[in-house]
Amino acid sequence: MESKVKEILACKGDTVHQVSPTSSVLEAIQLMNVRKIGALLVTEKGCPVGMFTERDVLTRVVPPGRDAARTTVEEVMSTDLIVIRPDTSVENAMRIVTEKKRRHLPVVEEGRLLGMISIGDLTRWMVREHENEVETLLEYINGPQVRG
Repeated sequence: MESKVKEILACKGDTVHQVSPTSSVLEAIQLMNVRKIGALLVTEKGCPVGMFTERDVLTRVVPPGRDAARTTVEEVMSTDLIVIRPDTSVENAMRIVTEKKRRHLPVVEEGRLLGMISIGDLTRWMVREHENEVETLLEYINGPQVRG
């Protein structure tokens, strides 16, 4: 049976750290540091409009010498969002992050933000799935092991 993204969200929760496009880059960086995260979803009236990431800071803020307190998130955020549906398979989501070089995917259904998954979430899920498959195969081959 193919795992779906909604299963990952059910385990990790639906918390999505967000920032407004008009927030300063400094405010966004401070929130990322407090939350120990590498990306914020940029939303306007509850709708995703972009993503602000560590990479945006390193490529669009630091090299040109922008003032983080005076630069808005909107000026430097990534706007080419790729969103997925909760019924997207984990394998397809992994393919998207790999081929499109994205680290975070907002999960949206009928215009409603349900959560966000990261490449780390997908990797952990797939490793757990493979471990379970190996354990099942070993039990099939060796018979159930009695632990004591």
